[in-house]
Amino acid sequence: MSDSHSTQSFETVAIHAGNTADPLTGAVVPPIYQVSTYKQDGVGGLRGGYEYSRSANPTRTALEENLAALEGGSRGLAFASGLAAEDCLLRTLLGPGDHVVIPNDAYGGTFRLFDKVVSRWGVQWSVADTSDPEAVRAALTDRTKAIWVETPSNPLLGITDIAAVAQIARDAGVRLVVDNTFASPYLQQPLALGADVVVHSMTKYMGGHSDVVGGALVVSDTALGEELAYHQNAMGAVAGPFDAWLVLRGIKTLAVRMDRHSENATKVTEMLTRHARVSSVLYPGLPEHPGHEIAAKQMRSFGGMVSFRVEGGEEAAVEVCNRAKLFTLGESLGGVESLIEHPGRMTHASVVGSALEVPADLVRLSVGIESADDLIADLQQALG
Repeated sequence: MSDSHSTQSFETVAIHAGNTADPLTGAVVPPIYQVSTYKQDGVGGLRGGYEYSRSANPTRTALEENLAALEGGSRGLAFASGLAAEDCLLRTLLGPGDHVVIPNDAYGGTFRLFDKVVSRWGVQWSVADTSDPEAVRAALTDRTKAIWVETPSNPLLGITDIAAVAQIARDAGVRLVVDNTFASPYLQQPLALGADVVVHSMTKYMGGHSDVVGGALVVSDTALGEELAYHQNAMGAVAGPFDAWLVLRGIKTLAVRMDRHSENATKVTEMLTRHARVSSVLYPGLPEHPGHEIAAKQMRSFGGMVSFRVEGGEEAAVEVCNRAKLFTLGESLGGVESLIEHPGRMTHASVVGSALEVPADLVRLSVGIESADDLIADLQQALG
């Protein structure tokens, strides 16, 4: 984070970091530099270091500076999607024969990347319950180069003690990667807890309005940041200028949105825990959640994602999803509107038959910022 923002509160940094007024017009919002190439003042005479927009673009630069400031890192990098960011990271950190520990509860797309793509490069992976630090330690091999963590996890809302696993990673000389998508940097800052790399799907809470696809990496190590930037340019899956502008716009309201997401999710959870057709509720804000104390320690609040299991099995869970009206049936999460989905048949279909397979009776909610009363009423009618 730059010195100018190091003492400021998150809400201030979210609005101002990277958002310098346009020097030509004084516009308070960074322009969308919808351009592919830049005039040079003689061969090699670059203005501000810009020559080609795959390598750098002023709108993307503004977003990347903002990302680094929000996560307290030295370098932020913006990509065309969350999986593009993950792909760049894995190809930077790993080579044939290397090994990665991945969580037993992870986003289906991340699992598919490891299982179907990265494995073809000769990269090995094994699964561990990352909520148990000793299970992570036991999964390490002499070829391990990284530990991959999601916390809260997708879709079972598991919690990993970032500081504890970071110590294990340091002791073993490996990198700790934390997917911070569910929490956002407002609720949780993994780099401050010892992580080496933070991953985001900016499509979710960072953008916040279901109108953009993007991904991000943030690191504290300057040398690793340079390495990632080299691969970002070499591989080319960068965020476009309009997408970068949309995420910058979304981030300005991230703090107030996350407060409302968390508040609404808490109210929804209170109803679900009392409903006769709900067999269990998965939310780290519940005192009975096994990761509650750790989440309370490392998160500002507990976020807007809630999962629950339905009495009656898979068909009953699917029926609840189909009966919802205000909750939109759809994949993704983190927008201002509430979403409902059946992970087993939707976002996590790729993990069926693996160690990451999710319960068939599971329903996942992305609780939006509508009236909590209206959301609760819709879930009550959907549950019947």
